[in-house]
Amino acid sequence: MNTCFTLLDKQLNLIRYPAKHQHKSLQAWDSADELIIEHLATHDIVFAQGNGIILNDDFGALGTWFASANPHWYSDSWIAHRSLYANLKNNQLSARCHDSGLVDHPVRAVSELSALPATPALVLIKIPRTLALLEQQLLVLREKITEHTQIIAAGKVKSVTKTVLTLLEKYIGPTTTSLAQKKSRLIFCQPQEQTLNKPLPSPYPTQWRQAASTGLSLTLYNHANVFSRASLDIGARLMLEHMHVTNHEKVIDLGCGNGILGLNALAMAPEAAVTFVDESFMALASARDNVAANFAEAQQQCQFVASNCLETLLQNEGQQSYDKVLCNPPFHQQNAVTDHIAWQMFNDSRTVLRRGGHLIVVANRHLEYHIKLKKLFGGVKILASNRKFVILSAAKR
Repeated sequence: MNTCFTLLDKQLNLIRYPAKHQHKSLQAWDSADELIIEHLATHDIVFAQGNGIILNDDFGALGTWFASANPHWYSDSWIAHRSLYANLKNNQLSARCHDSGLVDHPVRAVSELSALPATPALVLIKIPRTLALLEQQLLVLREKITEHTQIIAAGKVKSVTKTVLTLLEKYIGPTTTSLAQKKSRLIFCQPQEQTLNKPLPSPYPTQWRQAASTGLSLTLYNHANVFSRASLDIGARLMLEHMHVTNHEKVIDLGCGNGILGLNALAMAPEAAVTFVDESFMALASARDNVAANFAEAQQQCQFVASNCLETLLQNEGQQSYDKVLCNPPFHQQNAVTDHIAWQMFNDSRTVLRRGGHLIVVANRHLEYHIKLKKLFGGVKILASNRKFVILSAAKR
């Protein structure tokens, strides 16, 4: 992994967290970060002390670069927060965290949009992959910014779409773009009082209903950054049809999203203990809302954990105590296609499972996860499959 970020006679050592699992071709910054930094320097735009906001800084490159200005920093990603902390430490910036594990000095990191300050002088936005997340962020920002707030966004050319520009104009004000450089582009948005004062309710969280495998009708709330937010994804649908959970089992819904697999476990086994794990805070909020809405009596036997794979559980609880891990693993991180997340999920799952416990995985057939699972567990069984997906079961021996 390339870790040496050099720009404007300044050099930083930047990693993607966790560094040991990253491919050598990846790095913690992109050309959109470079354009933002160069633009502020060229136009003498000062990141006012304690009065700026940075949104969606994937691996903490902007937060580390501008750390001396004590910016407020928001990300929905636990991995982004861990990357920010690691990069501040790597560059001797005396990083400090509060009890939640989020950095509070020199950068003030938050995981909830409501915690962002009012009347910022400058807001920097990296365009996220999920447009619903951008829309929710703009809805919150418009309640906090003024006509005098300077807003600069950036992204790869392919991510600066007409839809993105329309959202900025709808919620904030007139929007223009720079010429493309280094395959990225800047966006400049001028807050307009008339636009900011227009009442625009948030469409999030969305809500829909889904039958559990037992036939129980579930109400599902989905915050803006949840995978397959509008409907049940095909892989999860297949998994519901072939799950088996019994009372008193300890179950992990790994990469839980809105929590549908864990909810189905509770529908099948009301006395099961379910741990919902995701690196997205909005996913965990959705899962928590859905347990409260559908299994209020089971809230005490559920926990919701922000983590890179199962790292947090391993640090806090030790090993070999769970009966089942249910997993629908991602095969990308931000815009990079990668299998390192799935590989770490499988390794972590083997560690937390008791002897005889099972990792149950649903995945696209073409990813050939059975090879990895056989190598790690010594054997793997196909529980079900269709033309696109396969459900694999690996037992810890």
